[in-house]
Amino acid sequence: MIILGLNAHHADASASLLIDGKLVAAVEEERFTRIKHYTGFPIHAVEYCLQEAGLSLNDIDHLVIGRDPNAKFKEKMSFFVKAPSQMLKKYFYDRFINAKDLKTIDKVLMAHFKCSKPSFKIHNIEHHRSHLASAFYPSPFNEAALLSLDGSGDFSTAMSGIGRGNNIEVLDSVNFPNSIGVFYSALTQFLGFMHYGDEYKVMGLAPYGKPIFKDLLSKVLYPTNDGWFKLDTHYLRSPHEGYVTYSDTFQPLIPLLYNNNLIDLLGTNREPSEEVTQFHKDIAASVQAVTEGVIFHIITELYHKTKIDILCLAGGVAQNSVANGKIITNTPMKYLYIPSAGHDAGISMGAAYYANHQLLRGERQPPILSAYTGPSFTNDEIEVVLKKNEVKYQKLADDDIYNIVSDKLIEGGVVGWFTGRAEFGPRALGGRSILMDPRRTDAKEILNNKIKRRESFRPFAPSILTEYVSEYFEITDDVPFMEKVFPIKEEKRALIPAVTHADGSGRLQTVDKNVSPRYYDLIDTFRKKTGIPILLNTSFNENEPIVNTPQEALDCYLRTSMDMLVLENCVIQRT
Repeated sequence: MIILGLNAHHADASASLLIDGKLVAAVEEERFTRIKHYTGFPIHAVEYCLQEAGLSLNDIDHLVIGRDPNAKFKEKMSFFVKAPSQMLKKYFYDRFINAKDLKTIDKVLMAHFKCSKPSFKIHNIEHHRSHLASAFYPSPFNEAALLSLDGSGDFSTAMSGIGRGNNIEVLDSVNFPNSIGVFYSALTQFLGFMHYGDEYKVMGLAPYGKPIFKDLLSKVLYPTNDGWFKLDTHYLRSPHEGYVTYSDTFQPLIPLLYNNNLIDLLGTNREPSEEVTQFHKDIAASVQAVTEGVIFHIITELYHKTKIDILCLAGGVAQNSVANGKIITNTPMKYLYIPSAGHDAGISMGAAYYANHQLLRGERQPPILSAYTGPSFTNDEIEVVLKKNEVKYQKLADDDIYNIVSDKLIEGGVVGWFTGRAEFGPRALGGRSILMDPRRTDAKEILNNKIKRRESFRPFAPSILTEYVSEYFEITDDVPFMEKVFPIKEEKRALIPAVTHADGSGRLQTVDKNVSPRYYDLIDTFRKKTGIPILLNTSFNENEPIVNTPQEALDCYLRTSMDMLVLENCVIQRT
């Protein structure tokens, strides 16, 4: 049974491929188009999935799309008819075009792959059901409470359920415009961060402030007695005007979400060019505190409804790694699984899994603890690129690479690390990473001066060998996808200042030898030389999607001041 899952004509377009229930390929379209959060059709991602499996379009049995235009039809109509008349025409036009795009996906594929009579069956799976499936079916749990939280998808902004074996039972959902994601995005804009996906900047800024505006912001977003939440749109742009649009280059755009009522409530908003002040830091801390409170409320009530202390979580809000790291200590839940692509890119995987298990009754597979489902390149392919670019390089054995790279890191060097398959999701996890010595107090400045050029308040993450988590962090857990932030033990913070945030926390990635053998061995070599089983890990990019090919990695290396580039067994150094 071969299933192709798609997230198409939506932010973070992607494709995933299941063969007999096993995930064999999954990748975001942005890795190929180089347009962040690409919203068009993921044709390059589909090409990669088929190529990776050695298949043609004719081999696909089921095409599954993580959108259902018919979902919540009555609720949508009830919402639309309340819109001012001048807005109705635009709304129906936008919805018509989007629905038309979704209905012609098979024709687009047939035309591109020159296939006249594909044999696949087409399924449309609701957005949030796909999120739930992306979190439950790859998890190690046979029974779990399920939760999806994001901005909006198929007119829902949240959905809860129970997963048992092959089955997902949806318990409840929240309708647009009540949305935690919209709340966080509106306040992200209020703080002067205007691009789609900038919410992580607020999360990074929050530890520098105090939540003194929490009570005021609790007027905008607050928990409700039914176990959910309410967003007061009095402080926001009219939801009938829409919250997300798409550019001609397939980039998601967010119009100004808040109105003057929010300014009257909090004070003057920050312009993007203005300095970040303590006021802005305190707003960020308050936004994070309100969001966490609502999330913990939802999860606690979900536990009381289900009596299940295992949670599988997905959706854009599930990318809030600070909140994720506090769920176990602030709710009755004892176990938490979040997929590597908890955001909308994971919709393609979730839709495919939903069809495989819920509709076709396929068997559960071993849990997914690896995010390495994207493209890879051989040494031969890499050498072709290096010779074409007339770049001098050394080709070394693995052990020699671990030694030369660890020495460069100890010297204070910045190393680009490109190995194996690319990661599925927004985090670099040792496949497409930039690495530094976490002991350096000046690591953040070096990285930002040489490559990243990003805000000084944003933290860098530690990759730590699994066996040493309990020595360095106050909470011991497997965190393979860098999806949780935990407090670093106070006595260890001075040892790893480069990856210790302002509040003493770190967004860790646990590195398992069986999952990431080369990355593990590199960190272990560094440990043997320094006593520290940790490397600073940040994504291999420069204000762009994470690099996908050896050429893109080389281009990034050449236009920045990176000290060393490792492409599998090929090593390039500056002289």
